[in-house]
Amino acid sequence: MFGKRGNDDGNRFTPEFRQPAPAPAAPPPAGSADTTVLARPAAPPPPSAPVAPPARRAVEAPPIAPEAKRGREKSETYYDTKSQVFSALIDTIDLSQLAKLDPETAREEIRDIVNDIIAIKNFAMSIAEQEELLEDICNDVLGYGPLEPLLARDDIADIMVNGSKNVYIEVNGKVEQTGIRFRDNQQLLNICQRIVSQVGRRVDESSPICDARLPDGSRVNVIAPPLAIDGTALTIRKFKKDKLTLDQLVKFGAISPQGAEVLKIIGRVRCNIVISGGTGSGKTTLLNCLTNYIDRDERVITCEDSAELQLQQPHVVRLETRPPNLEGEGEVTMRDLVKNCLRMRPERIIVGEVRGPEVFDLLQAMNTGHDGSMGTIHSNSPRECLNRIESMIAMGGYSLPQKTVREIVVGSIDVIIQAARLRDGSRRITHITEVIGMEGDVIITQDIVLYNIKGEDANGRLLGEHVSTGIGRPHFWDRARYYGEEQRLATALEAMEKRAD
Repeated sequence: MFGKRGNDDGNRFTPEFRQPAPAPAAPPPAGSADTTVLARPAAPPPPSAPVAPPARRAVEAPPIAPEAKRGREKSETYYDTKSQVFSALIDTIDLSQLAKLDPETAREEIRDIVNDIIAIKNFAMSIAEQEELLEDICNDVLGYGPLEPLLARDDIADIMVNGSKNVYIEVNGKVEQTGIRFRDNQQLLNICQRIVSQVGRRVDESSPICDARLPDGSRVNVIAPPLAIDGTALTIRKFKKDKLTLDQLVKFGAISPQGAEVLKIIGRVRCNIVISGGTGSGKTTLLNCLTNYIDRDERVITCEDSAELQLQQPHVVRLETRPPNLEGEGEVTMRDLVKNCLRMRPERIIVGEVRGPEVFDLLQAMNTGHDGSMGTIHSNSPRECLNRIESMIAMGGYSLPQKTVREIVVGSIDVIIQAARLRDGSRRITHITEVIGMEGDVIITQDIVLYNIKGEDANGRLLGEHVSTGIGRPHFWDRARYYGEEQRLATALEAMEKRAD
């Protein structure tokens, strides 16, 4: 229904979704009724051998195994054929009308037209290759092109595109190269622009760096030429379709069952929490897990650079920063959002990632009645996390004495949870640490749970266990008693001690 359709006068089209009519063409030879939706080829066949387009046939190919899709690299001939078919398709359909259809209808229309193009141009392809080509072209027009099969897989944690020819993925903590490639750098940039435009961002030569997100919450970073020398670099941190819980983290070995119980209590009794960890250590995933234990009647406000958090509570307000426009105006920073939160009657404030001076506003919020607030910080240990908080406050230009800053930190943060990505690719919670006070000018902390590495198995996987440090009554014991959780907390700590013995 999208293509041009000829009849007796050679110049009639479908009433809907048509391209502007070209100059009148010569009428077709008698008896060659054109019943396809495809535009006629620009060069008619020789008079000695008139060719009527064959009847449209449905293509039913057996599904291609995921391993075959993943491992087989397509040939240059395939990409050349795809380029020719794609060009003919773009000449045939009206993209503005295509955009008005729902995705399934549009996909069926494109498949019909591509089948006709393949038949007319007489490409030598197997049914499996033809089905793969159909799927690739539908993804190019309607989705994210070659990225679609990777986005559909739930076992991939990261997708890393280094220019049009090199695509890497992370599976089970290990990075591997795929056989997927883009037609050229322009196709890659077009797909990046399609992704970021959905959230009101842009990426081009004047604004070559962009953070965005996919509809499922997956985090996207794009850096385009001229900053990226070898072509646009696209990085996608994928989120699993099924949201992880602490119980699932226990199955993966990220935390012991008793340690998970302690974390549930910490989230429930409104401790102020900072989740610390390096890049890719699972900070945002852990933050999502902890928010499951927030009471359903609490008003929660989240502040993020690109909205990734997937809270399950009914009363959630999600805020997102905004970059400046082309004139350099209209920027809304994380600090602006955190400040504004305080006027929105929050019960908890959750900052997706603290990177700069907004940490001071978060500490102020934690210290002024918004118990149970949470945030994440990049650092490699709980002690380093405290140092980074001091550094970020200094970045904001605050001329406060060091002791005053540390007193604010101690009065605001109750627990630091350290996440780490180990050298075998596994992710573990390595510390649950309390901030308990000051002695002189030094912040005093105590570890409740630690992860001890004992060795590795024959496959190179690290072996270890979560152990209690023997703290029978943590500093937040009174808070747990206030919420009626002291017995549950005591049971979890006691079980962890017995397990350690």
